[in-house]
Amino acid sequence: MPLQTMPDKPLILVTNDDGAGANGLKALLEVVRPLGTVYAVVPAEPHSGMSHAITVSRPVRVNYRRDLSEGDYHCYTVTGTPVDCVKLAINRLLPRRPDLVVSGINHGSNASVNLIYSGTMGAALEGAVNGIRSIGLSLLNYDPEADFSAAARISDTIIRQVLANGYRPGLCLNVNVPVPDDGTIKGIRVCRQTKGYWSEEFEETLDENGEKGYLLRGFYHNLEPGVAGTDEWALEQGFVAVVPVDADHTRYDDMEHLRDLNMDLSEL
Repeated sequence: MPLQTMPDKPLILVTNDDGAGANGLKALLEVVRPLGTVYAVVPAEPHSGMSHAITVSRPVRVNYRRDLSEGDYHCYTVTGTPVDCVKLAINRLLPRRPDLVVSGINHGSNASVNLIYSGTMGAALEGAVNGIRSIGLSLLNYDPEADFSAAARISDTIIRQVLANGYRPGLCLNVNVPVPDDGTIKGIRVCRQTKGYWSEEFEETLDENGEKGYLLRGFYHNLEPGVAGTDEWALEQGFVAVVPVDADHTRYDDMEHLRDLNMDLSEL
């Protein structure tokens, strides 16, 4: 089994939702391996769109990849979701709680409402739920052979900042890297999430036996086009968008408006 990590070195947990063979994961590992002791605990197969799903109906299997592990780097593959990976890492696989959870680099955008569907961000938020600083990283390119060099440089900058600056425990950042037409990324902007939604349409398909099925298709609708300070605006302008997010879904503004729902059982 892996040796105990030295307490004076950052312990970094890396995961993703695109699977162990994804190029985005390989690019991220090149970034984090020089920064401390690194444990990659990743799904054995792609699990995009899994959000915060966990496996409850069957055992989750774990494989320690001795062929990939060396020195301060250890790799596990898991027959479960990205959130399963984080839970197993924290509770079973790591020698201590990690100093940082990094998820990605995802193939495709997780800006705006996309973050609620994202396995990448589900894993990052699971780290934050456990009081661990966490970062979800995405590149706005869905090509499996996408060039991750620019996203890797940005990731290196942000990860080093988070490790060095002692932001609050449980901080979670949703980082999206654009692919500008001219290839020039202008900088980094801290933003808020853009209001938007997907109108889903299902495409009817037939399998080899003539059985009908449906493939999810859809269109994203930006409800705040051109609004400065939103993540979609920043990405359109050629900036990396960094949105601090939280697992707390409470709409605090609505609590006062709903005060008439507070009642005792005797009033029902």
